[in-house]
Amino acid sequence: MVDNLLKQYSRGERSRKIYFRRRRKIVISVSCILVLLVVFLCLYHLTDIIFGPPATLNAVSGAGDWALFHHDLTRSGSTNPGGTLPQGKIKAAFSTGAEINSSPAVANGMVYFGSRDSKLYALDATTGAKLWEFETGTWVDSSPAVANGVVYFGSNDGKLYALDALTGENIWSFKTEYAVKSTPAIANGRVYFGSTDFFVYALDAETGEKIWRFETENNIISSPAVANGIVYIGSMDNSFYALHALSGRLRLQFIAYSPALVSPAVANGVVYFGNNRGTLYAIDGQARNWLQEVKLTPYWRTLNIYGVLPHPPLPSGFLWSLDLGEKINSSPTLSGTNMYLGVGNKLVCVDIQRKEKLWAFETGGRVRSSPAVVDNAVYVGSEDGYLYALDAATGEKLWDLFIGDKIISSPAVADGKIYVGSYDGNLYIIE
Repeated sequence: MVDNLLKQYSRGERSRKIYFRRRRKIVISVSCILVLLVVFLCLYHLTDIIFGPPATLNAVSGAGDWALFHHDLTRSGSTNPGGTLPQGKIKAAFSTGAEINSSPAVANGMVYFGSRDSKLYALDATTGAKLWEFETGTWVDSSPAVANGVVYFGSNDGKLYALDALTGENIWSFKTEYAVKSTPAIANGRVYFGSTDFFVYALDAETGEKIWRFETENNIISSPAVANGIVYIGSMDNSFYALHALSGRLRLQFIAYSPALVSPAVANGVVYFGNNRGTLYAIDGQARNWLQEVKLTPYWRTLNIYGVLPHPPLPSGFLWSLDLGEKINSSPTLSGTNMYLGVGNKLVCVDIQRKEKLWAFETGGRVRSSPAVVDNAVYVGSEDGYLYALDAATGEKLWDLFIGDKIISSPAVADGKIYVGSYDGNLYIIE
């Protein structure tokens, strides 16, 4: 009897030991899995170790071309083609039925631009003769981008269109909820653009199928810049965003305290953009937010006021800023260490190494046209109806040309000629 009880107790004790050993192993295994999961999520969301942006995701215009807004996907707005520079003589003018806000793109001997008569036009880049036109549902304020024989552009009818660049045949269109004023950027088989429905989109360039979209908190009029696998774009929600180009994952939300309507420019890993308050920002293009930074910082500042916490750190990515005094109307143009941008009714030159204003050229109207720099000359339009050519180093006027109505369209320069649209409804070719 006693022996049987001892045997049963011994078996029970062994069973309990086996049970607790198994339980301990399960707990350890689950704990290890959870730790690995947390480490993975931290590495994925806070670093580039797991899924970093592809540094090779870049593109530029072809030689002699100005195939998209502000010349290239980093929106530099500058080129050094050499040869003859334009001297301010109108060679040709093509009349549309309404104002032209769209900035022209030049590629393979053709110039493309939109008009508020609801059409996108393709002209012979030498003669200005119409080759074809394509009608959308309403105004075309978006500037076209040309890549691989296709012209991409948005319309206020809420669609992004892809047309055959030679014939104007509609290849596909993608519908958003509201107007598409943003100019698309094409890189590695994808089309990136913003919409006034608050979203940034990435589409397959061949099919128009949506790959991802990212939601902001207000309209997006800014055109994206794409560099080193990252999409940079501003929003009217007072924020500037950096997104992973392949996944659309948020890397950085930088609070600019005023709408960022103009397009950014990128050089040497630094992103430059301006806001409606007149502040020019330079931010680190590889920077990322720390966990919950945007949500926690306002509380941190409040507690700092009451002396509970020290002053919060500078926003992630912040390198420097410069107060230019008036609303920044145009996208910045980069050439060497100089930056050119429209501020109020002036074209302003800033030395980005010394972080100071070098000179300002005053016009008779707002400068909303983004300047183009070619060799040692800067070309820019003004709402006073003039197209100006300035010395890039000094800001001295080389020549001006009175067109007669507002110029908001940004000039494109290719093969020694300037292409620019006007509120008088004409696209001008100037040599």
